[in-house]
Amino acid sequence: MSASVDADLVAAAEAAAKRGEAANVSAWVNEAMRLKVEHDRGLADLAAVIADFEAEHGEITNEEIEKAARTARSRAVTIRGTRAAEARAERPTVRVRGRRR
Repeated sequence: MSASVDADLVAAAEAAAKRGEAANVSAWVNEAMRLKVEHDRGLADLAAVIADFEAEHGEITNEEIEKAARTARSRAVTIRGTRAAEARAERPTVRVRGRRR
C-alpha cells in the first residue's frame, strides 16, 4: 500500500513512536485509521437513530436544536473554576436536577 501523508502527520507519528506511544509509524497509522473507521461508524449509527426518530416524530427543527442546546448549557456543572472565579474565591454554582444548590 502506498499513501501520501502530510508532513506534520508523519512528524507526529514519528514522534509518537520515538516516545514509545506506538511501536512504530505503521502501528500509529493503523491505530489512526482504526479510530477513523470507528468514528465514521458512530456517525452512521447516530444518523440512523436520528432518521428513525424523525420518521416517527417528524423532522427535528433548528428551533428544537437551539432549545436543547440552551437547556443543556443551563444544566451544565462547572467542574473547574475560571481564573476570575478563583480570584474572587467564589464557590461555583452547582445545578442538581434543575435546582440550584
